[in-house]
Amino acid sequence: MKKMEGRAMLCLLLSAVLVIGTVIFGVRFVRDGDEWASFYANAHVYSGGKLAVGTVYDRNGEILLKNDSEGPHYNDDSVVRKATMQVVGDPDMNVSTGVNYAFRKEIIGYNILTGSNGFLFADNREVNLTIDAEVSGVAYEALGNRDGFVGVYNWKTGEIICMVSKPTYDPAYPEQAKDAESGSYINKVLSAAATPGSTFKLVTTAAAIENKPDLDSWSFRCSGTHIIDGEKVTCQSAHGNVDIYGALSKSCNCAYAALTLELGSDVMNSMVEQLRLTDSYDINGIKSMPGTFNFDTYNINLGWAGVGQFEDKVNPLSMMVYMGSIAGGGSAASPVLKMGSSSETVELIDSDTALKMDALMRNNVTSNYGDGNYPGLELRAKSGTAEGGPGRSPDAWFCGYSGDFAFVVCVEKGGYGSAVAGPVANKVLQAIAAK
Repeated sequence: MKKMEGRAMLCLLLSAVLVIGTVIFGVRFVRDGDEWASFYANAHVYSGGKLAVGTVYDRNGEILLKNDSEGPHYNDDSVVRKATMQVVGDPDMNVSTGVNYAFRKEIIGYNILTGSNGFLFADNREVNLTIDAEVSGVAYEALGNRDGFVGVYNWKTGEIICMVSKPTYDPAYPEQAKDAESGSYINKVLSAAATPGSTFKLVTTAAAIENKPDLDSWSFRCSGTHIIDGEKVTCQSAHGNVDIYGALSKSCNCAYAALTLELGSDVMNSMVEQLRLTDSYDINGIKSMPGTFNFDTYNINLGWAGVGQFEDKVNPLSMMVYMGSIAGGGSAASPVLKMGSSSETVELIDSDTALKMDALMRNNVTSNYGDGNYPGLELRAKSGTAEGGPGRSPDAWFCGYSGDFAFVVCVEKGGYGSAVAGPVANKVLQAIAAK
């Protein structure tokens, strides 16, 4: 009898272990099945270590990447291939934010019922991006032989239209990879943080609007040099008496350094956090790089930080969303890369601040950059010249918005903002407007 009881207990124990094991497996299967299916050893979806299934399309149905047993096949146009390489990804998946790596679970078409064999769910092996191949090609050619980046997104829907980075290479010729320039595998719009130069004055301006009640009556006399604790902040030339409109449109370093000291480091820290410039955005599971700032209590450093120099590092995508929030009256859609994705709304500034910023940025174009240089765009913008240190030409920045589209452009070692980066932005925005 005791033996039977013992055997019964053992059977119950083994049954319990089996049930528990089955439950654990079931939970992990539901939770991690797609991860298991995308493992490189899965011969159903990989061939020679490369994805052998799945197609990636742009927003207009243009094929950007098609995988089969012979390997990846990219777009027929070499310009489009190079322009979209960091978005789509390279054959060896060195671009960690590339679609063929970051979205590989979607590309293999994993389904919990049928696994990764594609049976009945072949359409699941298609990924449709918000990127426009033609516009990306225009951006690539507009940069010319210069390194840099171009980002454009629809601030109403969140759809990213263009993310082009240079240097790059042609992924259809993987043998070129060994000679690819340093930085070719980085999507700079997502994964870089760079000195923004005077585009950061849009951050300081928003801080002043929200924290300095007498800003409309504020003025500053610029002699070309402003002394802070015995050290100099300099401008390219003396700007004379400027109000906030003149200080921003003329990009007066002296005025903005003085204004930053009035605001103080606490206000500046709060503003970059409020604008989510220190946050990482989640773009369909791909994380952008957060910016970093140091609003030093040492006055000269604080002054230069408010100008967009010192240790300011801005992520281009975060700046682009900020531009969208100004256009949207204080809020904008969070960026997405997959067609049909839902986008949350991010609220960055209040509506009165956005209205004032809109007027200031429009004044920049009409009074300085020249409205005729951007025909039909009703552009709002700010240029920036980011000093890169002794012996290095500055980076030319240009950011803003036109209609539903916010943008950020940087031409590395290009020189001065609007003269260099402005024409790049114009070509890309005109290409979008022509669609």
